[in-house]
Amino acid sequence: MSSDDKSPLERALELFVFAPLGMAITAREALPELIEKGRRQATNQITVAKMMGEFAVKQGREDAGRAAGQLREQAEGVLAALGLTPDGSGGGASAAAAPPAPAPPSAGAAPSGEAATGPARPTPGPGAADLAIPDYDSLSASQVVPRLAGLSPEELEAVRGYEAAHRGRKTILNRVAQLQAS
Repeated sequence: MSSDDKSPLERALELFVFAPLGMAITAREALPELIEKGRRQATNQITVAKMMGEFAVKQGREDAGRAAGQLREQAEGVLAALGLTPDGSGGGASAAAAPPAPAPPSAGAAPSGEAATGPARPTPGPGAADLAIPDYDSLSASQVVPRLAGLSPEELEAVRGYEAAHRGRKTILNRVAQLQAS
């Protein structure tokens, strides 16, 4: 019998009774397979998302560590240039209480247009005894930097020349350049 030969009652029975009944029987048989298929798909997606999240957190942690290290180095450089080291050895009350030593006359220190970060001069420059800071060779950069502010332009140039020719400590050379520029 074709669908055209069926009465309206038979068509209604097929549509409203037999079709839903057939779907329910098929769903009951196929439901466990559909559930397992959905579970596998969701588990795979969750696993991939978890791996990507863990990678992103690890990468972010490494990037943050590098950035923090760079910031720490920059801050220590600035503090050292200002004579304020975190351990207190270069700044604070003890360094501020000690005035710069009186400057002996500077012999043979000629001003130079060379930048503080430029290469060391091939000529030896002034000796440590000629510098306005007593016991210069025994002092750390954090001890020298606060004493530079009290020096004359000629004395600053002598310190710059000596430091460039000997130890080349950038903290001292940078601070001398700042003072010479102002």
